[in-house]
Amino acid sequence: MTVPTARPSGPRRAVTVRAAVVSGLLLARLSPRRLRTVLERLATDARPVPHRQVEEYYREVVGASARCAGWQGCLPRSIAVALLCRLGGAWPQWCVGVRATPPFAAHAWLEADGRIVAEPGTPDDYRALMRVGAGHG
Repeated sequence: MTVPTARPSGPRRAVTVRAAVVSGLLLARLSPRRLRTVLERLATDARPVPHRQVEEYYREVVGASARCAGWQGCLPRSIAVALLCRLGGAWPQWCVGVRATPPFAAHAWLEADGRIVAEPGTPDDYRALMRVGAGHG
């Protein structure tokens, strides 16, 4: 499944999305342990976010960054989308793990309402090694 990209509406939103993308790129450089700690703190006291909202933020991020739009941009993309959710007081289920079906590879993705956001397959097609959900956990 491919998700069309979307340009942020208005200059203020474009700046917000770009800031989330830059933050995602920087946070993706952290060690897994430190990244998890940062994201758990950010997710504290957040409410779950609806799937459609996460998908909208996903489209904005991939529309703003070619690097985040590619397959190898999954980690900074997932972080950037989660940060946009958090600005609204919500948090998706942020996951890092592996695809359980060929071709096997490391991957980062988001889930909301029990569904994967803008990724092919179902949650059963992936094996999470690390999860950070709303309220963290």
